[in-house]
Amino acid sequence: MKRKTFFLCLFLSAALLFCGCQATLTTTTKVTTQAEKKGVISPEKAKSIKKSTAKIAKADSKRREEFTPEQEYYIGRSVAAVIMNKYPSYTSQPVNEYLNLIGQALAQVSDMPEIFLGYRVLILNSDEINAFATPGGHIFITKGLLRCCRTEDAVAAVLAHEIGHIQLKHGIRAIKQERLIEFGKTIVTEIGGDKLLETFDGAIGDFTNMMINTGYSRPFEYAADDVAQTLLRRLGYDPNGLVEVLMVMEKKLNPEDTGFGKTHPPPQDRIDKVLKKTGIKYSPVLTPQVRQIRFMKNIGNI
Repeated sequence: MKRKTFFLCLFLSAALLFCGCQATLTTTTKVTTQAEKKGVISPEKAKSIKKSTAKIAKADSKRREEFTPEQEYYIGRSVAAVIMNKYPSYTSQPVNEYLNLIGQALAQVSDMPEIFLGYRVLILNSDEINAFATPGGHIFITKGLLRCCRTEDAVAAVLAHEIGHIQLKHGIRAIKQERLIEFGKTIVTEIGGDKLLETFDGAIGDFTNMMINTGYSRPFEYAADDVAQTLLRRLGYDPNGLVEVLMVMEKKLNPEDTGFGKTHPPPQDRIDKVLKKTGIKYSPVLTPQVRQIRFMKNIGNI
């Protein structure tokens, strides 16, 4: 009896993975009813399977659904709250306005110029070299990373990279992956009769921990660099600004430090990828004098 019940549960799990939710519920009801009639399972077990399958189908529906722009914003805000609890903000209004001006200009030439409530840039009062971008347009950059920027072109490159993560929906894709993993756990726990896992909050928590402590995958980072190069060109910044800031970080990063060194590929790897992708040789950034004066006025004392 137990062996037959196990294979019935296994069949229902497979059906959920490969069929639509409504079709699966219909199939489950029919199969379970027949199994109960033939004495393969008891009425109590049949009721339990139907109940568990309904919960699994609901979890699958949640996994498959697309996030709306508004949902992305609020997910990002939850992640931003965790970041701001870990890092204090840098309260200089002129400097934050300066970075937001650059960020907004870059966002407007991106492939996603309009998002729910727009893009927001905030400086974190930390010597750690790092930057974060959450779903929904929240961008954070530390003072430590700003100190690696020698020109406004370099600052723009950092912001363009973070906008790249948002444009490519790397955060949402990471959360969706967490949903998929938790969905698999839900199948196991529901068939086993354990308590249904709280999946969504866990997914956001896991994503935030990943972003702060381990970072995105290397392909995601390289893809964001590609977007950054495109945005810099569109706005008239020198694409070498990205190479420039990576070269400075290469010298400043300590392998034992937390932050950028733990959450991003080695700067030299990214430099090699950028130069190979663009087919150009690095040359020092030649920024207009008026732009450099503006940069020094706002970032020079960071």
